[in-house]
Amino acid sequence: MPLTKAQKSEALDAISDQLGEANTVYLTDYQGLTVEQATGLRRAFREADVQFKVLKNTLLRRAMENQGGFDDLIDQLHGPTAVAFTNDPAGPAKVLKKFLDDNNLEVPRFKGAYIDGSVYGEDQLDVLASLKSRDELLADILGLLMAPITNVASALGAQGAGLASVIQQISEKEEEA
Repeated sequence: MPLTKAQKSEALDAISDQLGEANTVYLTDYQGLTVEQATGLRRAFREADVQFKVLKNTLLRRAMENQGGFDDLIDQLHGPTAVAFTNDPAGPAKVLKKFLDDNNLEVPRFKGAYIDGSVYGEDQLDVLASLKSRDELLADILGLLMAPITNVASALGAQGAGLASVIQQISEKEEEA
């Protein structure tokens, strides 16, 4: 049943809002998945805090044109399209790779991604999946910042322990003499 103009307008507004809120958009071709596989994929995306939706290409195209910056990704809007919205650039790629590997499938097929103004083609899923998440990057930075402090603290502790040992030995020698 076709959508009314009011329904199309509402859907367009909702898609535009999602495009504005998410800095990462992935496009996939889901054709060929069974209902059970599609449900498993949706569950995996939900667990990764990624919104995954099947959208009409014409509505998605209009929303992308209204937002601007999606010109290179618009070319991928043909055939059945499911869209993943998130603020974690690597999240959807990791979910897709794991799903494809676990189920030994070739679908869903990665069409492309828009991440913070850059567009990635269908051959770059492996590169995107290898990116570290925001939390992993923060942990790495924190580890790098803490390493010098830890080294200084352990060096001071070692010097203090050595000094205390020397003082104790000197005092023992004085007591014996």
